[in-house]
Amino acid sequence: MAVQYKDYYEVLGVAKTAPQEEIRKAFRKLAREHHPDVAKDKKTSEAKFREINDAYEVLGDPEKRKKYDELGANWNSTAGRGGHAHPGWGGMKTPSGADYGNFNEFFEAFMGSNQPRGAGRRARSEETTRAQNVETEVHVSVEEVLRGVKKKITVRLPGRPAGEVVEVGVPAGMVPGHKVRIKGKGLHGGDLLCKAVLQPHAMYTVDGGDLLKTARIPVWIAVLGGTVEVRTPDGEIRLKVPAGTQPGKRFRLGGRGLPMSGKKRGDFILEIQVVVPEALSLEARACWVKLQELSEGL
Repeated sequence: MAVQYKDYYEVLGVAKTAPQEEIRKAFRKLAREHHPDVAKDKKTSEAKFREINDAYEVLGDPEKRKKYDELGANWNSTAGRGGHAHPGWGGMKTPSGADYGNFNEFFEAFMGSNQPRGAGRRARSEETTRAQNVETEVHVSVEEVLRGVKKKITVRLPGRPAGEVVEVGVPAGMVPGHKVRIKGKGLHGGDLLCKAVLQPHAMYTVDGGDLLKTARIPVWIAVLGGTVEVRTPDGEIRLKVPAGTQPGKRFRLGGRGLPMSGKKRGDFILEIQVVVPEALSLEARACWVKLQELSEGL
């Protein structure tokens, strides 16, 4: 079956020559617009949000983007290396990280190509019945790694014409990059190793185990102080902003970031962005003029 081509550049609204920073900005803008938490049409926004995430997952990674530019719809298959992808392999990898266009390449890599012809065939025949672990990925959001989630993914293995739907249980507090082992779902009774891959988020920027978010506050709160409501992965909090807070000031909330090794969590970092009013009433303008006069006299 031909792979349906989707123009990820068109999805993000950028040119094929766009630099990585422009792609990142385009993704964040679209993700904010179509995030299910803020969109009115939840069903449509969820589908669009997934499409945007899929596009950024490829174009946001320079190596994946290069493959996509070279191979198009077949960027994630093993085609394009001088051979044809095995119809059932689907880009799967062995735990060593190597991928192969067909089974002959797979077994030659392990058994060697300098054996007598009969010996090589016998060795490959034995290899086909030996249990082998297989790696794949399960994509999760920030909220899902914190709270846990069950996801269904389609796994395509060599020699099987159709993909098998497997349910992957991602436990609460799982460290991104770690793997969930599902026994018996690999090749010939081997295990399936599902690596938890963190999806880009519309509201948070990930920095190691830390989550960074920008908070827009009115200029008078920055000057006089006050409290602002901030949404974190753990829920809403009220943050006290001291008087005289400068633009770019960061507040660090310990232990509210991503799960890390050793049963620890990173931090949640809030960066202040001061919003200046664009339009003023006559009365408000008079107040600002008076404030200017008072400030000049200090």
